[in-house]
Amino acid sequence: MDILDKNLLRNPGYIAQRIAACELEIQKGMIGQQEIIRQVMIAMLTGGNVLLEGMPGLGKTRLVSTIAKVFDLSFKRIQFTPDLMPGDVTGTNIMIKNERGSAFSFERGPIFANLVLADEINRATPKTQSALLEAMQEHTVTVGNDSHALAEPFFVLATQNPIENEGTYPLPEAQLDRFMFKILVRFPSKEELRGIVELTEGMQSPEIRQQLDGEGLLAASALICQIPVADAVMDYLLEIVMATHAPNPYIKEGASPRAAQAMMRAARAKAFMEGRFNVAFQDVKEVAFPVLRHRIIPSFDAISEGISEDAIIQGILEERKI
Repeated sequence: MDILDKNLLRNPGYIAQRIAACELEIQKGMIGQQEIIRQVMIAMLTGGNVLLEGMPGLGKTRLVSTIAKVFDLSFKRIQFTPDLMPGDVTGTNIMIKNERGSAFSFERGPIFANLVLADEINRATPKTQSALLEAMQEHTVTVGNDSHALAEPFFVLATQNPIENEGTYPLPEAQLDRFMFKILVRFPSKEELRGIVELTEGMQSPEIRQQLDGEGLLAASALICQIPVADAVMDYLLEIVMATHAPNPYIKEGASPRAAQAMMRAARAKAFMEGRFNVAFQDVKEVAFPVLRHRIIPSFDAISEGISEDAIIQGILEERKI
């Protein structure tokens, strides 16, 4: 049954209500991880791709499949392995014989969906990883001389095992930069672990219901883009990004201009989800971590001293009091 009133998709209050319902519905299928759910939703509300990093078995795949149900999005899962080829992701031209002879026909790959789960993306070779670049940025796929548009909305939610695991390949910097957020999925607490076991090993799993659709998600994105940002908040945001290029013994390379764009969109979406139509300094400060942690390259000193990307970002924020 269609629970959405299409006539109200331009109403900010109605959209905010539906977004809040989506968040609560996703939480029904996940124990704990409220912060991660909020961050993934912030990215999706602004059309961003997400990289989820954590050890196997922490519910990353379950989270993505639950989101697809709540937003009623077409969903495809790609299991990345060392033998996966680029054509296995994007699709390929195949020879078709007909009454008139032979002709090439494009066979679409699993990338043609609203929500694509790139599972264990760093287990595939860099060549295959790069097959996602055009899709993540331009929302098109080019095979041969032909370009094919992807359906809107389109998101890539990728999972990644920590690089210390055997059989993994580091993602190219160009691809990392196309992820709006890198979200760290940490091991649950004892009480959360108890809830996970009871949820997954129980006789009945909670029924996940649709709360919004692709059209509603696009309407929310359009509304969020209109949220104003004060000059002082904008300056604070830009100072944070520029600080990653200032002399710092722990930073080898700083963030790209995409970091500032992503931080702006994320801060707007965070404000919207909290019922505000203005961006605060705290919004910028909180989204800085998932936006920047995969866009700065630590120096040898940082690696040798065990200084994490989050610790570097925290240092930058502490130098800029608000």
